[in-house]
Amino acid sequence: MIDPDAPEARQWLREELAKAAYQAARPTWFDRLSKAVLDWFGSLTAPSDSLLAPWVPLVLTVLLGAALVAAYLIFGPPRRARRSTTAAELFGADDRRSSEDLRRAAAAAAAGGDWTLAAQETFRALARGLIERSVLLVTPGTTAHAFADRAAGAFPEHAAGLAEAARRFDRLRYLGDQGTEPDYLQVRALELALRAARPRCLDVLFESAAP
Repeated sequence: MIDPDAPEARQWLREELAKAAYQAARPTWFDRLSKAVLDWFGSLTAPSDSLLAPWVPLVLTVLLGAALVAAYLIFGPPRRARRSTTAAELFGADDRRSSEDLRRAAAAAAAGGDWTLAAQETFRALARGLIERSVLLVTPGTTAHAFADRAAGAFPEHAAGLAEAARRFDRLRYLGDQGTEPDYLQVRALELALRAARPRCLDVLFESAAP
């Protein structure tokens, strides 16, 4: 008969409990969470001799549902993270870059003297910036001209500049024209102006909310 000392016995016990059969029998995190929730609900019940005891779970469920409905009506449907809602397609290209990424790409192209790419990337940064600000939405198939028309509704004072920037983008991207430094600087100036401007829809919203 083997008679291990205390340290050896503890080691044998640890090795035995580490076997798969014992591990499988251990409660999972979901089991522990479920028990905690059930215990919490149980703690909220009325005393057993109360006539209201059977109604407590139903009342709690109704109150929780009412709170969820109120939150939906006040705050609207839950929004996904900005990155996940960012449209993958931007003017016919699969482009998931942020406006900041696009601005850096435009600056790098300008530093290298590639004015064609710099102007295009700046126009994309302009569009992506308005999408990120939830000013407007660019759906698959939206053209540069359609985007300019929508953006002009939010920034009517920049309507002419937007239309010209859209024509310049199409000319450089689809007609094979070579961009110039003025092309890039004009689009960049528009992008900077719109980044600092307040959309018209927000002005209307704040005016309607004013006393």
